[in-house]
Amino acid sequence: MTAAARARSGKSGADRLRQGDLQLGVIGNSIVAALIDKYANIVWHCVPRLDGDPVLCRLLEPKMNDGDGMMSVELRGLAEAQQSYIDNTAVLVTTLTDEQGGSIRITDFAPRFKQYDRMYRPAMLIRRIETVAGTPVIRIRVRPLFDYGATQPSRTLGSNHIRFTAPGAALRLTTDAPIAFIDNESEFVLTQSCTLILGPDESFTESLQHISREFLERTIEYWIEWVRYLSVPFEWQDAVIRAAITLKLCSCEETGAIVAALTTSIPEAANTPRNWDYRFCWMRDAYFVVQALNRLGATKTMEDFLRYITTVVAQHPGEELQPVYGIVPNSSMEERTVPSLRGYRGMGPVRVGNAAFSQRQNDTYGSIVLAVAQMFFDHRLPRRGDAALFRQLEGLGEKAAALALVPDAGLWEFRGRERVHTHSAAMCWAACRRLAKIAGALDLSERAAYWRDHADRIRKAILDHAWNAERNSFVESFGGHDLDASLLLLQEIGFVAADDPRFLGTVEAIGAELRRGNHLMRYVVPDDFGRPHTAFTICTFWYVDALAATGRREEARAIFETLLASRNRLGMLSEDIDPRDGSLWGNFPQTYSMVGLIVCAMRLSKSWEEAFWRGS
Repeated sequence: MTAAARARSGKSGADRLRQGDLQLGVIGNSIVAALIDKYANIVWHCVPRLDGDPVLCRLLEPKMNDGDGMMSVELRGLAEAQQSYIDNTAVLVTTLTDEQGGSIRITDFAPRFKQYDRMYRPAMLIRRIETVAGTPVIRIRVRPLFDYGATQPSRTLGSNHIRFTAPGAALRLTTDAPIAFIDNESEFVLTQSCTLILGPDESFTESLQHISREFLERTIEYWIEWVRYLSVPFEWQDAVIRAAITLKLCSCEETGAIVAALTTSIPEAANTPRNWDYRFCWMRDAYFVVQALNRLGATKTMEDFLRYITTVVAQHPGEELQPVYGIVPNSSMEERTVPSLRGYRGMGPVRVGNAAFSQRQNDTYGSIVLAVAQMFFDHRLPRRGDAALFRQLEGLGEKAAALALVPDAGLWEFRGRERVHTHSAAMCWAACRRLAKIAGALDLSERAAYWRDHADRIRKAILDHAWNAERNSFVESFGGHDLDASLLLLQEIGFVAADDPRFLGTVEAIGAELRRGNHLMRYVVPDDFGRPHTAFTICTFWYVDALAATGRREEARAIFETLLASRNRLGMLSEDIDPRDGSLWGNFPQTYSMVGLIVCAMRLSKSWEEAFWRGS
């Protein structure tokens, strides 16, 4: 089918998407992932990894023909669409019903299961289409683009596949559906179920029906087994399970990296240039993900992240670490804009890469040490932390001790200024304090004393310079006056107790200045791009956690319920929420936000003993 013919053909899927929002589902297998809208349009899919070329990029509106960059199944006379996950899995099922009552079921997943004593997780998506009722008439469209929407591939047809190729790129759709109908995007009656597999340019030797059934069954079995071993709270179990699965989908098991989100350039608010590429591994974000999954008992992500960090440190011996690295640590992160994509709902620019890699963010060292510290204390782990690992962490501790009071861009990654940020200094303190505790566990008394001395020195400086008596609050930088939400973490990392008057004053001041209804801004002062307009969702979760820690549990539960109601219909959160209308903005799904959901649910939930074992 020619490009012109495709441009003239129906556009209903694209038209629906243009009016869309972040009501998207996520499938994946910790190598690749895809975002799927409520009509079963696959609108975002990067290959060969989470940070790769988005061959399905309709989410960011390619400038090619309308409808390109998407994989869809259109039902003639569509009247209703329903969508849900198979319980406790990453398998998404969409049911489309037409005006005559005919319906089809579309099952989407990325295979993931144990095979030959290792995890099988190929870079492929599998879609099964089945008739549920009536005689449905469907149209299948598969329109990948290469090079961030800039290149329309050539098509080569085989007996049961279509190859999409461009210089240096190839993708194969293998199917038992009629190839001629798919190539011409013609309608046909779905008389029997069919399978579509989108992935590497490789052939299959078995029946696609057999492969798709077996892979589906084994993938469902894997996820149900993984969820079974999560230590979930009594309340909000479904929300926590969905958040945990989503975090798992944002990890790249091959290297151990954890991406901040699966997308690039979903703006933080409407018509703002705050559009960033989040498909990379921030040390800070990874720490929060590891912490949340550890609390649920899913420690394998921590072990994989340790492997990733070991590689990063080995590649940069003795150097200051970047705050963020690629999924493959030595890959380029140079930031550029992509003119071939208009942007989410037409709101550009679209960026690839992230200039934050060149910044100094001193909380990086504390994030790494805290992320792996449990290795020394968790007796369930097959490989515990030892003296050799401790020596590796000491190298990071030395950087933390040296840089704790040095100006940096901070966790908010200011591009136009540097200060001694309270959060960065506190995380350097946490690194030294945790190293002292690890040294004690290893009976290294001299090293324990060494790291306690560093921690005491940094703590004194923070108390002397980051406490503002006039505001009765800690402030965001030494000698400053402004507040930011990261100060709520001072209790979480153990810098102050929850009942410390200084922390109570800080929580009160932040609530008065940063709270907008039941949402919290990260800060309200202008930055490089003006004043923020949307609430940063993780900050609201930090506020909920702080309220609960300081005894304001009912208030905390009320705000938490508001946040749960802000999720999309499949239980996902992005980075930001507009407090005026509750709309989701920012990259999606955001690991920070899903972490906050898990941590707060575990903080606020009734215990199993209270609610079930000893409950009435």
